[in-house]
Amino acid sequence: MTAAMRDRAQLVYDFADGDRTQTDLLGGKGANLAEMTRLGLPVPPGFTITTEACRHYLDRGEEPQSLRVQVTMALRRLEDGLGRRLGDVQDPLLVSVRSGAKVSMPGMMETVLNVGLNDYSVKGLVEAAKDERFAWDSYRRLIQMFGRTVLDIPSERFEDRLDAVKKREGVTTDVELTPVALQGLVEDFKQIVFDATGREFPQDPREQLDLAMRAVFDSWNTDRARIYRRRERIPHDLGTAVNICAMVFGNMGEDSGTGVCFTRDPATGKQGVYGDYLVNAQGEDVVAGIRNTLSLEDFARLDPASHAELTRIMRRLETHYRDLCDIEFTVERGKLWMLQTRVGKRTAGAAFRIATQLVDEQLITRDEALTRVTGHQLAQLMFPQFDADAPRTLLTKAMAASPGAAVGEVVFDSATAVARAAEGRRVLLVRRETNPDDLEGMIAATGVLTSRGGKTSHAAVVARGMGRTCVCGAEEIDVDAENKVLRVNGTTVGEGELLSIDGSTGEVFAGELPVVPSPVVTYLESGLEAALEGVDEEAADLVRAVDRLLRHADRTRRLAVRANADNAEDATRARSLGAQGIGLCRTEHMFLGDRRVLIERLVLADDATSRDAALAELLPLQRADFVEILEAMDGLPTTIRLLDPPLHEFLPDRTELAVKIAVAKATGEGVSEVDEKLLAAVERLHESNPMLGRRGVRLGLLVPGLYAMQVRAITEAAAERALAGGKPRVEIMVPLVGSVMELHLIRDEIDGIIAEIQEAAGVRLDIPIGTMIELPRAALTAKRIAESAEFFSFGTNDLTQTTWGFSRDDVEAAIFAAYLEKGVFTVSPFESLDRDGVGALIKTAVERGRETRPGIKLGVCGEHGGDPDSVHFFHYAGVDYVSCSPFRVPVARLEAGRAALVDDTVGGEL
Repeated sequence: MTAAMRDRAQLVYDFADGDRTQTDLLGGKGANLAEMTRLGLPVPPGFTITTEACRHYLDRGEEPQSLRVQVTMALRRLEDGLGRRLGDVQDPLLVSVRSGAKVSMPGMMETVLNVGLNDYSVKGLVEAAKDERFAWDSYRRLIQMFGRTVLDIPSERFEDRLDAVKKREGVTTDVELTPVALQGLVEDFKQIVFDATGREFPQDPREQLDLAMRAVFDSWNTDRARIYRRRERIPHDLGTAVNICAMVFGNMGEDSGTGVCFTRDPATGKQGVYGDYLVNAQGEDVVAGIRNTLSLEDFARLDPASHAELTRIMRRLETHYRDLCDIEFTVERGKLWMLQTRVGKRTAGAAFRIATQLVDEQLITRDEALTRVTGHQLAQLMFPQFDADAPRTLLTKAMAASPGAAVGEVVFDSATAVARAAEGRRVLLVRRETNPDDLEGMIAATGVLTSRGGKTSHAAVVARGMGRTCVCGAEEIDVDAENKVLRVNGTTVGEGELLSIDGSTGEVFAGELPVVPSPVVTYLESGLEAALEGVDEEAADLVRAVDRLLRHADRTRRLAVRANADNAEDATRARSLGAQGIGLCRTEHMFLGDRRVLIERLVLADDATSRDAALAELLPLQRADFVEILEAMDGLPTTIRLLDPPLHEFLPDRTELAVKIAVAKATGEGVSEVDEKLLAAVERLHESNPMLGRRGVRLGLLVPGLYAMQVRAITEAAAERALAGGKPRVEIMVPLVGSVMELHLIRDEIDGIIAEIQEAAGVRLDIPIGTMIELPRAALTAKRIAESAEFFSFGTNDLTQTTWGFSRDDVEAAIFAAYLEKGVFTVSPFESLDRDGVGALIKTAVERGRETRPGIKLGVCGEHGGDPDSVHFFHYAGVDYVSCSPFRVPVARLEAGRAALVDDTVGGEL
C-alpha cells in the first residue's frame, strides 16, 4: 500500500468492528480483543491502530496524515460510551497503550498503562475511586513506564529509587507503601524525568497518548525485537498494531488483582486450568516477576465468584479456538475483565500431548493435530535428560517453567552469557527476574534460572517459546548479581561454577549431573514397548503422543525420507529411526585414518604400475564396506556417491612439507628423497581454490581407474549380497556434474563394468546411475543431463555455495553474523533453504529433468533435507524424497506429513 493510499485508508478500528481473522491488519492482540468483544465477553472498550499505520511510520518517520484525526474520532466514541474524558480532572478516563504484532513476541515490545494521569487528574481519580493510595500508585506507575518506554530512561533509575523508598519506609513490597510515600515517589520520578530529559513529565493527556503510540511503533525495531524475530524467523516488515484500551484497575485494593492463565498447563500439557494471580496489582507486575504470584486455587479462595466466571470463560475460549488459550485478566473491585487471549505458546512436550488430547476430546481431527506440532519441537524432545539414578545434591526446588536438562557455568548478566557462549562454554543465566533486555543472554545460555516469577513471567514465556530450559520463582535463592554469587540454603555458588537445572521438575542441583537418552529417542530407536518400560506416566503419555502423530505423518506424507549414512552402524541406526533407504553414502569418508595413505599413493602415482597397485589395495576394502552397508539396508534403496573430496584433502599439507624440507636443508640434515618427490607432486597438483578444482566427476575423468575401482567394488558387493539371498538395491551417483558430456563419459565406463561383473557372477543387477545437482549449470541444463541420468539428487550444501558464491567454511563466522544483523537474510541459507535463489534452481531442474525423463527419481541429500522449513519447500517443488542425518530422520518424517496438510503458499512460489 502506498503512502497516499494509507492516508485514505481506515487506520483505526473499534474493538467491536473486527474479528480474529484480521491478524494481518489488527495484530494478534487487537484481533483477539475484537473476537472476545464479538463473543460478548467482558472486554474493556477500546480501539486498534492498524499495522499499516505502523509500516507507514517506520517507512517515512511520521504517521499517516489522517491517523491523528482517526484516533480523535475513536477516542471520542470511547469517551462518549463511557461518559468520561481522557485525563479529565473529575473521574478521568485512563487508557492503556499496548503493542500487538501479528505473531506473538512476548515481552519484546512496549506497553504504557494509566495514560491520562497528571498532577490534576490524579486528584480526580482519588475522589472517583475513594482510594488515595490507588490513585498515587497508578500515577507513579505511569511515570515509571512512560519514562522507560517513551523517554528511554534506564529502568534502574526508577527501580533504585523505589527500592530506596521501600527501605526507608521499612516495607518489602510496593503494596505496603502509604499514600504519602507514593505521592513523594511521584515527585521523585518526575525529577528523574526532568534530570534525564531536560523537560517536565508531559501533563497533556493527548500528548502522553501520542508519544506512547509512537513508542510502541518504535519498539518494533529495538535490538531485542529484531533478535527475537531473527530467532523465530518472523519477517521484519510486518509492523505492529497499537491497542488503546480503557483502563481497568487491579490495584484498587484487596478485592482487586490481575492474572495470567492457561486453559491447560503450557509446560506439560496436563489438563486443567493453570495460571498466576496477584492481589492489588496491575498486569505488568505478573509478567515482570517482581512479586511471586498466587495460584488460581488461591484466587478461588479469595474471590470465588470471579474465579467461577473466569473458569467458564476459559472453557468457552478453548472451545471457540479449539486450542490451548493464554488469557490475561483483571479484577476491579470484584468485577472480572478480560484483557487478552491468544493461542498459547507451549513447550514441545505440551504441544504433542495437547494435540492428541484435543483429538480424543473430538475438538480437532488427526490432520489438524499433525499441523499443531513441528519438527523443531520433535527435535527438542530428542535431547537427553538427567540420569535419575545418578547421585545428586539438591539445592532447591521451584517452578518447572520449561522442560529440559541444562548444565552450565553460572553467569549473572546477559553480556557475560553471550561472551562465554561465544568461547564454546555452556552457561546458565541466573537472574532475580529476566526482562526483555536479557534476550541475547537467554539465547546464548543452555538454561535460565530466576528467583522470582511464575509460569507466566517473562523468563518462563520466552524460554518456552524458544525451547530453552527454565526454572522460575526459586524463592530460596538469594541472587547477588553485584557480587556475582547466589546463596541458597547455606550454599554459595559463584560465577563460573556449575549448576544443573531440571525444567521438568523445577529442581536445581549443585555441580554437573550426567544425562541419559530421552524416552522419545528410546521409542524412535527401539519401539513403543521399550520406551514405556520403567518411565513415569507423564513420560509415557508423551511417548504415546509422539507415536500417534508420527505414525499419522507416515500415513499422510508423500515425500519418502532417507538418511545420509557412510557406514553400516549409521545405516542400522537410520533404519531403526524410520529411514526408507540411504540417500547419500559419502565414499570419501571411508578413506579417513589409515586408508588415507592409499588414496594419497593413488593420486600421486606417476605411472600405471604404481596406480594399479594402489587400486588393487583399495578394492577389497571398499567392497567390504559396501557389503556391510547393503546388508544393513537390505531391501531398501542405497545411493552411493562416488568419491567427491576436494583433492587437497588427500594430499600432505603443502606448507608443512615445504617447511620440513627447508629445515632439513638449513640444519644440514639429509633431505628425504621421498619428501622431495612428494613436494614436487603436491606443487604440481596445488590449487588456489580446491573446492572448485579437481573434485567430483573431474577426479573420475582425470585420475584413471579411480571411479572404475569404486564401481567394481559396489557392483561386486551387490552381487555378493544377491548370491547370499539378500535384496540389494544399490544406486550409483556421480558428483559435481556440470555438463552432460562428463556424465556420458563416466557412464560408458560404469555400464561396462556392471555388465562385466553381472556376467561373471551370473546375477542380474538393476543399478540406476544418476547424478548430484550441485552446480547452477547442472540445474539449468537438467533437460540434457536427464538423457544420461536415471535420478537426480540435489546436493543443496554445494548448490548453496555455488549459487551464493559463499565458501561455507569461511563465511559463517566472518560474514553471516553481520548479514543477519543487517537483515540481508533472517536465517543462514545453509540452515534453511534459500527458496528464491537456490529453490528456483531446484524447481527449474525438476521441471526440465522431467521433460526429458518423466519418471526420473528426484531426491535431496544436503542437510536441508532435515530442516523442517526446507522439507515443506521440497514437498511443493515435487521431489520424491529427502535425505538427512540419521538423528533428523524422525523430524523429516513428521514435517513431510505436515507439508501434505499445511497450505504453505510460500513453499509453492518463489
